[in-house]
Amino acid sequence: MASLVAELPSAKPLFSYRKYWAERFGPAPFLPMSREEMDELGWDSCDIILVTGDAYVDHPSFGMAIIGRLLEAQGFRVGIISQPDWQSAAPFKALGKPNLFFGVTSGNMDSMVNRYTSDRRLRHNDNYTPGGAGGKRPDRAVNVYSHRCREAYSGVPIVIGGIEASLRRIAHYDYWSDKVRRSVLFDAKADLLLYGNAERALVEVAHRIAKGGIAQDFSDIRGIAFARSGTPEGWFEAHADDLEDGDEGKLRNDEKSRHLQGVIRLPAYDVVVNDKEAYARASRVLHKESNPGNAWPLTQRHGDRDVWLTAPPVPLTTTEMDAVYELPFARAPHPSYGDAKIPAWEMIRHSVTIMRGCFGGCSFCSITEHEGRIIQSRSEGSILKEIETIRDKDDKFTGVISDIGGPTANMYRIGCKDKAIEAVCRRPSCVFPDICKNLNTSHESLIQLYRKARAIPGVKKVNVASGVRYDLAVESPEYVKELVEHHVGGYLKIAPEHTEDGPLNKMMKPGIGTYDAFKKLFDEAAKKAGKKYFLIPYFIAAHPGTTDEDMVNLALWLKKNGYRADQVQTFLPSPMALSTAMYHTGVNPLRPVRRNASDPVETVRGLRQRRLHKAFLRYHDPENWPLLREALKEMGRADLIGPGKAHLVPNWQPAGTGRGGEGRRIDPKSQMAPRKTEGASGQDRYPGKPRKPGKGRGFLTKGLY
Repeated sequence: MASLVAELPSAKPLFSYRKYWAERFGPAPFLPMSREEMDELGWDSCDIILVTGDAYVDHPSFGMAIIGRLLEAQGFRVGIISQPDWQSAAPFKALGKPNLFFGVTSGNMDSMVNRYTSDRRLRHNDNYTPGGAGGKRPDRAVNVYSHRCREAYSGVPIVIGGIEASLRRIAHYDYWSDKVRRSVLFDAKADLLLYGNAERALVEVAHRIAKGGIAQDFSDIRGIAFARSGTPEGWFEAHADDLEDGDEGKLRNDEKSRHLQGVIRLPAYDVVVNDKEAYARASRVLHKESNPGNAWPLTQRHGDRDVWLTAPPVPLTTTEMDAVYELPFARAPHPSYGDAKIPAWEMIRHSVTIMRGCFGGCSFCSITEHEGRIIQSRSEGSILKEIETIRDKDDKFTGVISDIGGPTANMYRIGCKDKAIEAVCRRPSCVFPDICKNLNTSHESLIQLYRKARAIPGVKKVNVASGVRYDLAVESPEYVKELVEHHVGGYLKIAPEHTEDGPLNKMMKPGIGTYDAFKKLFDEAAKKAGKKYFLIPYFIAAHPGTTDEDMVNLALWLKKNGYRADQVQTFLPSPMALSTAMYHTGVNPLRPVRRNASDPVETVRGLRQRRLHKAFLRYHDPENWPLLREALKEMGRADLIGPGKAHLVPNWQPAGTGRGGEGRRIDPKSQMAPRKTEGASGQDRYPGKPRKPGKGRGFLTKGLY
């Protein structure tokens, strides 16, 4: 893995910088959250203050802990302001004025995704807050925190980052306000934005600000965004409109571009607000310019200024990944929280991150957009050492590692066979529509890691809870056997997402036949091992490209295979995702976007239709039967209403369900008045079986900072 950087643009080693003078203070037991803690450490001030929407847990699964400890390792004194009351600037003065800058993030989750469901309903819990209490961070937290920092100390630079800032780095469709918003750089009034897993950019920026302040040129640092007045001299400017298939190679090899640095100008904010095809084109170009080996910088006009995005960061080497995860984390919540439970911490406390990135490229997912598609893996020795640390230092450890994985379970040390090809590739996915012939799909390194992990004295079981990429797993029956025999606890969650080719093609997911192949391997391995294990498939309702007929077919598939989904997910258009571009524009950015000649996408936008699609996933719930019967009759599929096994929903209604009243039998041919539905309440359930609180399909992701 270390040789990867040699094939990509050169990068200064992460830990090769001369340390800042404050290194003499050494590492803190916890990064301070109060002036009293600073006094105990002998600090008169902080060099950098990090503001986060999460509780401060000093563990490498929490982005702010990684960022804080990394900056500390560079010699800086780093303080944390966690979940401040944003109603005034006073809490932002708690640690005094930082000498260098404020670093601002919403936390491990986007604050809007954290706060609202896909039906725009308010969530009442927050897994990253003590006690799981909701409401401890504001909507659009990056904007609010940045404004309060500026109010507290007007002259201090503000650097924003994390998942919320990263996915809003250009003009983007915002689902919650149903409009296109400016780059968060302008709305937050920040000086710099760092996108992706930003260790390289952060370290370079911190040292430069320490030497020369914020008023300098940062354009040679990868993975950042900043405002500028226009394209400087010495740059060749290409327009996104000219970069469609067929013209791109000619443009990049133009005589001008060979002698000048190139930048791509995306359609301006004022244009994409009113022109949906222009928005789709900007989205397509952004995603094509994601390979650090060949991506050009991007620029987009916002009023009289441009937001300038430098090329994506060079991935960390294995040596650098090891060093980051071996920083002196306390591996515990800050003592100020006392005995309060932080659900996210309880979930990941005994888990180990082994890799970053994802080359799957699912169009609805944020992992590839944020972490990149080049897999960055830790060494086997570093991972085993962390397991031993958990065993030796955590008094709550019972011998079970809850997860060994990352954004995906089974991409560890998997990558392109030819690094020269990888450096110039523009495919958005290495596994769609088919697995690339240049992809090494061997799971041998992962199998050996599993075996060594579970052989560590004191370790009773090593679970795999991260999502298994089953289209890769079928390439290695030995891996499936190893997984089933040793690393599954009763059931395995897996995400085929749909059964029909229409939505699957828009999601960039494999056909249901691949799921069937994996299930066959899984069931055979379970039978041979003498275990009663089950697959729990997840599906998405209302994704762009999904018709009502697609949902009927999915519901019939679920019934035929005996699945009754307890937790279902309705598509949530997160900022910058390709699926979100489809949802907003009705145009498919997976294909060339040309004026009046683009590939259209049927979108599910109305609240009633979104609820209907969700109801099809829970065809077995009597609360959904009136809505489903009405829809099936409108679709001419009344043949699916009746008392038999071949029917999807019965022609009778249990007492106290649906529209209320006595139990009754309903004629499928009768006309029913439209039912006023209230949508998902977060209390989806099996018929007659209340759902246990806190057991929903969460958005908890590790390392997405």
